Amino acid sequence: MGVVDLAAVKAAGEAKQKAEQARAQQAAQGGAAPGSVRLVIDVSEADFQQEVLQRSAEVPVVIDFWAEWCEPCKQLSPLLERLTREYAGRVVLAKIDVETNQALFQQFGVQGIPAVFAVVAGQPVPLFQGAAPEEQVRQVFDQLVQAAEQQFGIVGAPVDPDAIQDEPEVEAEQPPGPYDSALSAAHQALDAGDLGGAEQAYQSVLADDPNNAEAKLGLAQAQLLGRVRDLDAQQVRKDAAERPIDVTAQLAAADVDLVGGHVEDAFGRLVELVKRTVGDERDSARVRLLELFDVIGADDPRVTTARSALARVLF
Repeated sequence: MGVVDLAAVKAAGEAKQKAEQARAQQAAQGGAAPGSVRLVIDVSEADFQQEVLQRSAEVPVVIDFWAEWCEPCKQLSPLLERLTREYAGRVVLAKIDVETNQALFQQFGVQGIPAVFAVVAGQPVPLFQGAAPEEQVRQVFDQLVQAAEQQFGIVGAPVDPDAIQDEPEVEAEQPPGPYDSALSAAHQALDAGDLGGAEQAYQSVLADDPNNAEAKLGLAQAQLLGRVRDLDAQQVRKDAAERPIDVTAQLAAADVDLVGGHVEDAFGRLVELVKRTVGDERDSARVRLLELFDVIGADDPRVTTARSALARVLF
């Protein structure tokens, strides 16, 4: 990945030695005391070095980048936690809230959440992005455990299920919903074709509540409709076919595809554009793709699939 500063992390050989020493020490102490082992850990920038990088010399650490407003996270995170406890010490799960840990979010180059990484012997490994079914997550965990053992000699110490200490459950706060009237006015403007008024109204809500999902969706829709309003769809597609690496032509074609209901075509076009471009042009394609994700909504499986495709291209 090249974006995470791991200069202070020990080399793989030293990591292996540390892991062996840790297992020997635990065996000498007769194993962990009941109620003392935490396999699911909330991690922040302050304790990332200790809880993730150093711990990864002893056991593969899976990282779950999540946020309270992220609906797919609410499906994936409980699955990751359950499987981590089921693997009983062969992996540890570090949960990182991107809202309060922006530096880590940026250092790992995360493009969207949920995003799942691993750290083994101090080395970051991108696993997958977006919600994933249990079978796929199990397969990823199995491959991670196998690679950690074969490449670094790291085998997490088995844990007695009775010794696992759960993280304290925190009830999610219900959103106060103070923007109902403002959102209603924005929706009415959008329905009436007043795209400028709708965009301004949605931006006003987001200025006070940057994570308001309804406002983000409405703004993305208003901006998309504004971009395609004066376009000739036939000419746009003709231009895109003639100029396959012209960023402006491809962005316009992706917008037309999406408005026309060809969601997979729009996403695939932009993923391919990200793959074939560099620098500012690549970033323009990536940003437009994220904007179109907002139009469709994070829960849509087509968005999940496209996020995974984007991650593979970027990493």
